[in-house]
Amino acid sequence: MPTPTTAPKTRRPGRRWIWPRWSRDEDTRSVQIGVVATLLVHLLLLLTLPYLLRRTADTVAVKPADKTFNIELAPEEPETPLAQPKPPAKPFKFVEVNPDAPDNPPDQAENFGAQNQQVAQEKPTPDGKSDAPALDGDKEKQSTAIVSGRLQPPEPPSRLAQPEPTPVAPPEVEPAPSQKVAQTPVPGFEKLEGDDPDSIGSTVAKIPPPATQRGPEEVEGSPDVREVVAFNGQVVRIDPRRPQDRERVAQRNARPAFLRDNQLGTQNIGPVAYNAKWSEYGSYLQKLIETVQIQWERLIVQSSVYPPPGTIVRVTFIINDKGEITDIAPGDGEAPLQAKRACVSAITARAPYGKWSDDMVAVLGHEQEMTFTFYYSP
Repeated sequence: MPTPTTAPKTRRPGRRWIWPRWSRDEDTRSVQIGVVATLLVHLLLLLTLPYLLRRTADTVAVKPADKTFNIELAPEEPETPLAQPKPPAKPFKFVEVNPDAPDNPPDQAENFGAQNQQVAQEKPTPDGKSDAPALDGDKEKQSTAIVSGRLQPPEPPSRLAQPEPTPVAPPEVEPAPSQKVAQTPVPGFEKLEGDDPDSIGSTVAKIPPPATQRGPEEVEGSPDVREVVAFNGQVVRIDPRRPQDRERVAQRNARPAFLRDNQLGTQNIGPVAYNAKWSEYGSYLQKLIETVQIQWERLIVQSSVYPPPGTIVRVTFIINDKGEITDIAPGDGEAPLQAKRACVSAITARAPYGKWSDDMVAVLGHEQEMTFTFYYSP
């Protein structure tokens, strides 16, 4: 049986996705690609911006602090002891003291030396408050001395103790007869008369020698002896043929030096003295200076050539804590070469000068630089 033929169904056209077609022109196609890329970027920002803002807000938000606290007990502080008074500053200026002045520690002093002394002078200065006495010295020369004298060289110690000699009684000597002053009484008068009644009489007097003293009685003695009344009322007999020993003024045991010139003095009355405190360094320096002075004078006596008057030599040297001279050199000046050598030898000949004490090392270190000035006076 034949089947009826049916007409084929027509296919409906499908819906196509609209997509821009790229132009075949290169310039146009590049513009199209740029526009599409811009649209895609803006679309991506719109989708991701809310998420980024929310995360940033969560991060910045401050977390609430925990409502807890801790209590720490501070350790008990130990009781602080009372502050000890600071020791006074040590003096720093060396001076040569007067050995004849009494030992008297001052209250405050910037000077140090070989002895404790308080400033004083024989004639006080009104309203004077200086730490040094008023002196008339050389204004052009610097000096640390206030007195001048003569040093006695130290005696060398005996090596072996010698036994004491047995004392021998001196022979008896008859004492010389004391000299007496010749005295003659006041002479009388002798009246002479002649036999002639018309003559003139005369009176004769015997005049004693002019050196004879008057007295009530005749006393035999030497007419050369004189009697002098001293200031204390004591009668002293003087015989020119037998002079007595002249009283000698005690020589001060201090080095001969130029005195410093100082017009401002002190009100204190007494032997000339500085305001100074004793220190080991002061005693060490004083002995060092005196030793160099004695050696220098000895070299001057032994030398046959004396520098011109007014010659000045300055010598700078370094002394260590063992008392050794490690470096020495005379200063540049117009002094003769022999004068410079004598000054250098005066310092080095007696070295070493003794080891420093622990206190000196603590204050001065292990070496010190010094400068000595030598003046050749006329």
